[in-house]
Amino acid sequence: MKPGILYLIPTPLGDPGEELVQFPGNKEIIESLEIFIVEELRTARRFLKKSGISRSIDALTFFELNEHTVQQESEHFLDPALAGKNIGLLSEAGLPCIADPGHTVVMLAHRKGIRVIPLVGPSSLMLALMASGMNGQQFVFHGYLPAKPNERVQALRSLEKDIHIHHRTQIFIEAPYRNQAMLDSIRNSCNGETRLCIAIDLTMETEYISTRPIAGWKNNLPDLHKRPAVFLLGE
Repeated sequence: MKPGILYLIPTPLGDPGEELVQFPGNKEIIESLEIFIVEELRTARRFLKKSGISRSIDALTFFELNEHTVQQESEHFLDPALAGKNIGLLSEAGLPCIADPGHTVVMLAHRKGIRVIPLVGPSSLMLALMASGMNGQQFVFHGYLPAKPNERVQALRSLEKDIHIHHRTQIFIEAPYRNQAMLDSIRNSCNGETRLCIAIDLTMETEYISTRPIAGWKNNLPDLHKRPAVFLLGE
């Protein structure tokens, strides 16, 4: 039997809504699926409901993939695809597998000979880089920097060194409740002439994007508390 397809389905960066499924073909694909691998069940159900699919949400099958998932359990998530069923992989926000645990399932799909098709959608990292004015030819995404202050400062200085040597834009994210601590560490440990871009609430009505020398991040500061943000350091 020919295996099914694993579709990588983007979700909105803000509240789940219908705007994301306007990309050609996305809604039709979502409508056709009965099985989903999701990071968080409640968010996934809300997204699918607002997507306007005609199928009952309660009739769908969900597998949760997050930090609590046992590896032996996740290895069976693709069994329906081996039986010919198509499966959708949903992220919590944005693109699946980018700063997201879904990459393990995608690698498993490749090993099992299951076709993987990524759908079009928003990426907070790429949107932030686009709007930053920084080097978009050479850049590095670091995910989350260390949470401990001393280790975080050491990591920031390492990123700044890379900027001066290789001229690459450094991109990273932080847990929203630690955003202010991250900004404080950047201001206290990095050269004032290094440029910092902070991109907050991307694609939302409250979106905020600003690039300044670090020395310029003393006044007119945005409210960072518990808002999804992308940080970029560069020239």
